Amino acid sequence: MALPPNFLDELRDRVTVSSVIGRKLKLERRGREYIALCPFHGDSKPSLNIVDEKGFYHCFACGAHGDVIRFLMENDGLKFMEAVEQIAGMAGMEVPKESPEDAQRAERRRTLQEVVDLACKWYERQLSSSSGDAAKRYLTERGLTQQTISKFRLGWAPDDKGALTRAMKAEGVDQDVLLEAGLIRKFDDGGVTDWMRGRVLFPITDRRGGVIAFGGRVLGDGQPKYLNSPDTPLFHKGRVLYGLAQAREAAHKTGELAVAEGYMDVIALAQAGVPAVAPLGTALTEDQIAELWRLTPEPVVCFDGDTAGQKAARRAADRALPMLKPGHSLRFMALPEGKDPDDVVKTDGAKGFRELMDQARPMAKFLWESERDALPIDTPERRADFFARARSLVREIGDRTVQQAYEDEVERLINETRRPGDRDAGGAGGKPFFNGMRTGYKRGRYDQKYGKTPPRWLGENAAPDSSSMDEGIRRTEEIVLLTILRHPGTMDRFQEVIGAIAFQNDDFDAFRRTLVDIFSGNPDLDQTALFAELRARDQDEMIEYLENQKLERSYVFAKQSAGLAEAARGLGHLLRPYRLRDVEQQIEVLRVSEEAATESGFEKLQRLRAERELLASGADDENSDPWAEGAWSVTAQPTH
Repeated sequence: MALPPNFLDELRDRVTVSSVIGRKLKLERRGREYIALCPFHGDSKPSLNIVDEKGFYHCFACGAHGDVIRFLMENDGLKFMEAVEQIAGMAGMEVPKESPEDAQRAERRRTLQEVVDLACKWYERQLSSSSGDAAKRYLTERGLTQQTISKFRLGWAPDDKGALTRAMKAEGVDQDVLLEAGLIRKFDDGGVTDWMRGRVLFPITDRRGGVIAFGGRVLGDGQPKYLNSPDTPLFHKGRVLYGLAQAREAAHKTGELAVAEGYMDVIALAQAGVPAVAPLGTALTEDQIAELWRLTPEPVVCFDGDTAGQKAARRAADRALPMLKPGHSLRFMALPEGKDPDDVVKTDGAKGFRELMDQARPMAKFLWESERDALPIDTPERRADFFARARSLVREIGDRTVQQAYEDEVERLINETRRPGDRDAGGAGGKPFFNGMRTGYKRGRYDQKYGKTPPRWLGENAAPDSSSMDEGIRRTEEIVLLTILRHPGTMDRFQEVIGAIAFQNDDFDAFRRTLVDIFSGNPDLDQTALFAELRARDQDEMIEYLENQKLERSYVFAKQSAGLAEAARGLGHLLRPYRLRDVEQQIEVLRVSEEAATESGFEKLQRLRAERELLASGADDENSDPWAEGAWSVTAQPTH
């Protein structure tokens, strides 16, 4: 639902940031501001500043930043409209409705949700009665405690086609309402029957915990083994994740989230302390993937290791591929053969399961291996077909920054896979590949005996051609690259920014892309390993050129002797104008668009404005660099 921009402005004016955060955290006044322990990282001393006058909070340790709406979304894991409604309640304001029809539909949904919740309570009572003994025995044998059974509100549907209908009639619920809520089914002859019969029931909730549907497991040999409620005005199985309400807070705060296949996997993991969710009988959908990313940027898919489970995992990867964006992806966990998450927890406990989660494959590796293993690649023709399939996957990615990173990674893997004798007309960019062989360049000045054309940036004095670019810009690009060479640890913080910008000098820009590609595959490279990777890619001449640059006093942070924190501050100042210019352009385009008044548009605009504020602050004060403060652990740098 789109909201009038003036409504959001009035909402923020009426409710101070400190009044909202003060309900969650203990605040300490510091002049006209407040400070508190930051809830977004393990804070040992107050680092969260709350500035009511400007309407934002900011953590100087982890960088968390936003207004009252952002705080509730980030701290409580609420959706945009949920946060708006909560703050509107504090302010005594009514959230605008788009139309009377919208209000009528919302009221109808509330009525249906109340009826489904009433049915859930009745099912819970049946589990506690003598008719639910078999169901209780099943759950106990699966290792569930009474506390877990209560937490997930598990129930029992008696094997009686009209038991629920009669119970709801006694509560005054009309048959038409039961039908609309998906609790009963109606036949062509006018007869009705309860939708769930003779099944252990798993209530399916919305993200706030309201019951909207049920999943049922039959006891015995009946078919189907598992059955979900039909789609209703409350419930669409492709949009809902089982266990989301129970996992939301823990996943949001810890960043840990497992995506399993079944109800019992989710419940067993939750009982062991691992937040988990599951799709409802299908592979993950686009809506479910977006919901996962609201909680954590890289959830771990841990479907069963059998053929069906691996096919479902691949379908999930294929659906996520066009949706990928910087920092957001899926990881894929390999389960022991013949075991599901419930089995792993029973035998190895939560610790064993987390160890497997830590070994989960990144999505790029999962897709590569999935394509590689799909068909034999034992001949040049078959390898060429495999390479073509891998490259075609990359083209499905919508975000250009991510697509470029995947493109570079796929070409690196292709070069590693290619065998002597294989030839390739080119990768996604149409450039030839040499399978890791030297192209004729040597460390030092170019040696004419190789009969190759020197790199175009190597002039008589081995200096890049600066005739077509500003000398200051060329110098900035040189120092950025030299700083990374001498202090590889800086890429841990700046890789996304460096990957998104473009240098004016083509060869500097190509070297920048090479660095991003190398660190994408191994973010923890030290200087020795970095130089080895660069030389394997025939970058000796560029290394020598950069290493021979004389440094003015203002660039001392690029010296080998500088500490990592000093290098990070200097690099942050060099990169700030690139990123600030890009952010300001994005804000200007978005601000005047209709998207700005939608949930996604609002969130994007808030993020961009927060980043602009940080980038623009302390522009002339190196010590106030928001990219450097509290973000660096100084480690010894290997010498070259």
